[in-house]
Amino acid sequence: MTEWIDGIAKISLPTPFPVGDVNVYLIKGERLTLVDAGPKTEEAWAVLNDKLAELKLSSKDIDQVILTHDHPDHAGLLDFFPDSMEVYGHPLNERWIHPKEEFIRELESFYFRLLQKSGLPKEYLLSASDAKKMFQYACRRSLTGNLLEGMTPPGLSDWKVIETPGHAQSQIALFRERDGVLIGGDVILAHISPNPLIEPPVPGQKERPKSQLQHNQSMIKLLSYPIHIAYTGHGGDVFQLKELVEKRISSQHDRAMKVNHWLKEEKLTVFEICKRLFPTVYKRELIFTISETIAQLDYLASIGEIISEGNQPVLFQAK
Repeated sequence: MTEWIDGIAKISLPTPFPVGDVNVYLIKGERLTLVDAGPKTEEAWAVLNDKLAELKLSSKDIDQVILTHDHPDHAGLLDFFPDSMEVYGHPLNERWIHPKEEFIRELESFYFRLLQKSGLPKEYLLSASDAKKMFQYACRRSLTGNLLEGMTPPGLSDWKVIETPGHAQSQIALFRERDGVLIGGDVILAHISPNPLIEPPVPGQKERPKSQLQHNQSMIKLLSYPIHIAYTGHGGDVFQLKELVEKRISSQHDRAMKVNHWLKEEKLTVFEICKRLFPTVYKRELIFTISETIAQLDYLASIGEIISEGNQPVLFQAK
């Protein structure tokens, strides 16, 4: 049964993705606010309305939506809301939630070059870099307004914005200091480590973001806040935040050092490393597994363990 706890109602919605259900949150404030929306499916819309009915509400009672980040499982359902619904989030959401053809072409070019440079065989390249598939469950909506570090969202005077990039460049969290509540999207999850997805350079930049390094810093950043409970984008709530952050960072370091051990023995392409790390899933989840692989290499480079050699494909060798 859906219920209010300290002015927050947690609602789990089904998704068509391997990650499973996504959590969205209603907040009672000066405006009734939905944090994240869910994927663009009829099933998710039906479940959302059933859960709202348990609270004696309907979708028409929601005043605004705030996005923790742009991924389709969190934002796609926006298309089911009326055009008048106000939507707030980090400005880097915009190119993903209201994609223009120019951006789709940019994405396809970026991922094709990234995968080619990673050493993928030709038979994988076109399918894996098909950007249109990425937007199957995405929305076509624009932001009403932007939310940045330290801002108070409209209608939520008790809450502050924390920027937490890494899993997505657009990712933010909402923090309520009076009782230490965080609504964190996918910055920290209780049961799995979020994928540090590789994205093209943000507008005005030439280099792609180093998502794993960002993600680690975002998790560490959370420890500077007196967080009592973190409501997450998937799975259960987090109460022992410091211990979990330390566990996630340690596990990521261990995985990277396993890769480093391989590279001390032989030169490998990114794709060859990817196949070793994810032997059962790399074929169906290429962008995700290549992102995770590049993330480990970015980390190893940041601590001075590896150098890259060659061009097509890139070869990595331990120092």
